[in-house]
Amino acid sequence: MDLGLKDKTALVLGAGGGLGGAIAHALAREGARVVLADIDGTAAGRAASALDPQRSLALQWDLADLDVIPERLAAIRERFGDVDILINNTGGPAPSPAAEQPVSTWRQGFDSMVLPVIAITDAVLPAMRARGWGRIITSASSGVIAPIPNLGLSNSLRSTLLGWSKTLAREIARDGITANIIVPGRIATARIRFLDEEKARRDGKPVAQISAASTASIPVGRYGEPEEYADTVAFLAGQRAGYITGSVVRVDGGLIASI
Repeated sequence: MDLGLKDKTALVLGAGGGLGGAIAHALAREGARVVLADIDGTAAGRAASALDPQRSLALQWDLADLDVIPERLAAIRERFGDVDILINNTGGPAPSPAAEQPVSTWRQGFDSMVLPVIAITDAVLPAMRARGWGRIITSASSGVIAPIPNLGLSNSLRSTLLGWSKTLAREIARDGITANIIVPGRIATARIRFLDEEKARRDGKPVAQISAASTASIPVGRYGEPEEYADTVAFLAGQRAGYITGSVVRVDGGLIASI
């Protein structure tokens, strides 16, 4: 299936990590020119190293620094033109309960996970509107549908983006731009390994036991692969997904039990 992404310019945030890197590679395979942005410039460069250097660009980008947005977008524009596809993908906060967290912790999470997504999206929208085409895809967490115990900050902050994306989708639909949320379940990344290790530490159990119990709760009986998640993102970014907007798409192996 041709997704119609040839020569589209895609900006993937958090591209130095497992999900972001896999998304960048999936879009590149479909013919897109890909910008891989990450706070860790070395990780972004490593993820880009397997791609065509003429059609990829690695950028060190601290998303919490909103002042650098014009500069980074100017660098992208100079190399590939305006952004057609924006993949909003941010790291998650440390495990924590929702209760009795310092206000400074909430503010830091909001400033690093929510505001950058909104600000960068707002910065790329005018060019998308002018061309009459664009894709805004925001990676969230299964916690926005079924809150995950001891991930109070993540559940809450990512849910903010859920309401924002749905509202945005209705505002920009007539401009030929879609906005969707994509929700990973248990995808085999460093983040999930970290969460399993933290739960094992809290519960005083071996990591293997925690992972086995988690796997048993997934109907397909395994963790997902980053490439499976990335392929879903690539479809949503493509021409054929033009009638899908304002949606929350689950890639969870059936994990989330709610309808």
